[in-house]
Amino acid sequence: MLKLIRTNSKNSDFVTLVKQLDTFLKQIDGDDHDFYKQFNGIETLDNTIVAYYNDYPVACGAFKKFNDNSVEIKRMFTSLEYRGKQVATGILKELETWAKEIGYTSCVLETGKRQVAAVKFYNKNGYQEIPNFGQYIGVSNSVCFEKELK
Repeated sequence: MLKLIRTNSKNSDFVTLVKQLDTFLKQIDGDDHDFYKQFNGIETLDNTIVAYYNDYPVACGAFKKFNDNSVEIKRMFTSLEYRGKQVATGILKELETWAKEIGYTSCVLETGKRQVAAVKFYNKNGYQEIPNFGQYIGVSNSVCFEKELK
């Protein structure tokens, strides 16, 4: 049975899953990984979710304040053997619900163009491509998205 837990970045299962995510991204992004890693620290993430399947941590996601109206979705990851089972969709929807509960009206995010499955996932979940923001402006491998919360 799948269970989603709201927590923070001090959760040891979240930390372990993020390490798996970084290993995965290093393989995909190669030398570009160091550029992205500098923006993906987890120390101050107060809004994280860990998905458990039969009490085993299998996926995670988080958000942080982007501006007064928006949060930035961060650190989305699902263990390879649990992909295609709607776990990431469950986490994303829970992050959106949580953000809305505390007063935010939209979510933004960045992912890499080489992460084809991630780009498809965000499109499928109602995210629209927007111009690259912040540190991603001019970064050719980055693609940014936004979704209004309803």
